[in-house]
Amino acid sequence: MDTTTKLAIPVKLLLLDVDGVLTDGKLYFSEQGDEIKAFNTLDGLGIKLLQQSGVKVGIVTGRNTQLVARRADNLGINILLQGREDKHTATQEIAAQLNLDLTEIAYLGDDLPDLPAIEAVGLGMTVNNGHRIVKERADWCSEKDGGNGAVREACDFIMNAQGNLQAMIEPWLT
Repeated sequence: MDTTTKLAIPVKLLLLDVDGVLTDGKLYFSEQGDEIKAFNTLDGLGIKLLQQSGVKVGIVTGRNTQLVARRADNLGINILLQGREDKHTATQEIAAQLNLDLTEIAYLGDDLPDLPAIEAVGLGMTVNNGHRIVKERADWCSEKDGGNGAVREACDFIMNAQGNLQAMIEPWLT
């Protein structure tokens, strides 16, 4: 078993950034100023399966939008911190609230504001199209880009390391 897989075994919480992780990182605005984001359904099912396997999922984002609150609600995510540029402090606050050690947390981010949290937790994760410095310092990097299945990859990786992936996908196999 490789070192990165070992880091995933104790994970009880996966924290996610939004722009560039749950989305492709592009910000779309209408003429009226409405913000539009696209979320990947593969990521959504991965999040639900990870939660069913016993790992909590939360979102920490620097922006503050109703779209993210709606997506979190749709996925049953009740750990949601928006408008938080200091992702490291937010991660520490969540750990304290949930009585978790940082080694029990995985954080998936893509850019420099995520880096302090990625380096502080037990399993620091990034996406294929993440900033090069983040990719150099993360423990794990997806093959997929953010917004295009990277979160699903991360969820599958954690479940596989914890021995739960097969059981979680078994209901769909014939």
